[in-house]
Amino acid sequence: MIQLDPRTRIMAGCFSAVAGFVDVIGFLITGGFFVSFMSGNSTRLGVGLEEGSRTAMVAGGLILTFVLGVIVGASVGRLARAHKEPATLALVTALLTLALVLHWLGLGILAAIPLALAMGAQNTVFAEDGEVRVGLTYMTGTLVKLGKRITVALWGGERLGWVPYLLLWLGLLAGSVLGAAGFAQFGANALIAPVLAMLALTGVSAAGFKKRSDSV
Repeated sequence: MIQLDPRTRIMAGCFSAVAGFVDVIGFLITGGFFVSFMSGNSTRLGVGLEEGSRTAMVAGGLILTFVLGVIVGASVGRLARAHKEPATLALVTALLTLALVLHWLGLGILAAIPLALAMGAQNTVFAEDGEVRVGLTYMTGTLVKLGKRITVALWGGERLGWVPYLLLWLGLLAGSVLGAAGFAQFGANALIAPVLAMLALTGVSAAGFKKRSDSV
């Protein structure tokens, strides 16, 4: 995060907020499973396997779907080349829209499938050379880096190097709070909010790409 330019940091915070919002909606419509937090699903998978319950099938299916989303997102990025960012964001937007449509069709828990695909794809937005620079939908690594950067500051190093990691986590937290509030008021129709947010972010990304292209 600290190597990223201010524009990318802001975009990352926005994506993290969307992920928090979407994960809460997925958690609530599936009755306690995650569409972006695969560590949680892995724990549930382990419990389900030991119990021999349906939990293992749902958790395992969401994990596989998330990984497939990463593969699709990374493939779209490779095909789009220089247009990677807006193309990947457009994919995420389309998948979130599909989840909303599935909800409107009364297909219930099946809406979690495109949600997990979308969250997997979103994590490839800032990937380079096969490595993810910023984890947008999971915060354990971010909190570890936050703690390490605070330690550096306490021992006389860079004083504010921890701030970007804190803001990324706060973005996810804020999105989670808004997602819970939205679901309480509108149910899964609250997915309209992240769809609109991703439409706006895709537009910002495309406009920024065009501006950079025109300046070359």
